Amino acid sequence: MVIEPGSDDRINWQSLEDFKAAHGDLEGQSFTVLGPWLGPDQELFSSIFPYFEDATGATVNYSGSDSFEQQIVIDSEAGSPPDVAVFPQPGLAADLARKGYLTDLGDETGQWIRDNYAAGESWAALSTYEGADGAEHTYAFPYKADVKSLVWYVPENFEDMGYEVPETYEDLKALTEQIVADGETPWCIGLGSGGATGWPATDWVEDIMLRMNSPEDYDAWTTNDLPFNDPKVVAAIEEFGWFAKNEDHVAGGSGAVASTDFRDSPKGLFDSPPACFMHRQASFIPSFFPEGVEIGLDADFFYFPAPAEGDLGQPVLGGGTLFSVLSDNPAALAFIDFLKTPAAHEIWMAQKGFLTPHTGVNTDAYGDETLQKMGQILQDATTFRFDGSDLMPGAIGAGAFWTDMVDFTGGKSAQEVGDQIQQTWDTIK
Repeated sequence: MVIEPGSDDRINWQSLEDFKAAHGDLEGQSFTVLGPWLGPDQELFSSIFPYFEDATGATVNYSGSDSFEQQIVIDSEAGSPPDVAVFPQPGLAADLARKGYLTDLGDETGQWIRDNYAAGESWAALSTYEGADGAEHTYAFPYKADVKSLVWYVPENFEDMGYEVPETYEDLKALTEQIVADGETPWCIGLGSGGATGWPATDWVEDIMLRMNSPEDYDAWTTNDLPFNDPKVVAAIEEFGWFAKNEDHVAGGSGAVASTDFRDSPKGLFDSPPACFMHRQASFIPSFFPEGVEIGLDADFFYFPAPAEGDLGQPVLGGGTLFSVLSDNPAALAFIDFLKTPAAHEIWMAQKGFLTPHTGVNTDAYGDETLQKMGQILQDATTFRFDGSDLMPGAIGAGAFWTDMVDFTGGKSAQEVGDQIQQTWDTIK
């Protein structure tokens, strides 16, 4: 065990005792889990198994696959699915639920998510799909989240210039203009990513959609019930252009946006003098910061802020994994209950690479201040939405949306781009 039970008082050991009292009768049973995690992620996930095994007497057998999406479909259709599958996004889970391959986790699980997760209604919706019977049920349990709504900066640069971290979206735009007025460049933006060039712009547009429109509009947009050339979507693309297509707003001018690799774009924050002051990117980006940069000291981040009027609350864009059961194995169903315990979150939190919206956890359990601060953004969220392009058909979300955002930064209008993407969507309907 990575942490001896009872040895770390940040962890809710009582929750494991309570779980054991309810599920301690599975001695000798076992179940299989198939997921996308390999290497260090697999090790971290596996680190929680001994606590489940100790409480129940059952054994967890995990296999990771780098082609999980294909594998789970093949196994399900062949009638030999794993007992539990770890889905990186809801679309695939929803497909398999519709075909009757997933086990209903019960209304009480849906209610548990609403009651115990920040923005619980959002998480419950991400876990609810139509079954083979045409009715909606809770078919997944969300465990482990990621945050994308982040803006990175160098605290020392802000201090030198007397800049404050913006509290509202209006403040963010005012700061952008202030930096230009001071003769500096506010943003570094890079869309380059080989065959996937353009995807960082889709994240920008998604964050802006959530700040200009209701969550319902966002959902309708991801399914094309709100067309891509609807004025609301065109306005969000236009708004991204306010940041990315203004020569003064972005390092190297707007012409450099599409040609700069996303892995290189944050490096301008660390130039002396700085090439830019802000960079919007998900929680993984420090992997590409110059060597030796210490998060919290040499670089930090703030929540990509919401509009001041507050009607839309504090929306957070991100991702996460969803656990579904594909059999009637009692040990597999017990594992879902195990994932509801604060301890199942806190033991991974105390290590690295884990964020949770579970409001019942002790946030002091996070292994470092960076994770704790990201975790707080999740806890403060009023709405949580998955990356929109991941929810769209591949031809759009991993195709037209990427390439047309490159065309947009290259000079096309938001309307032209919206029309073009909608045309593609019409051809695949």
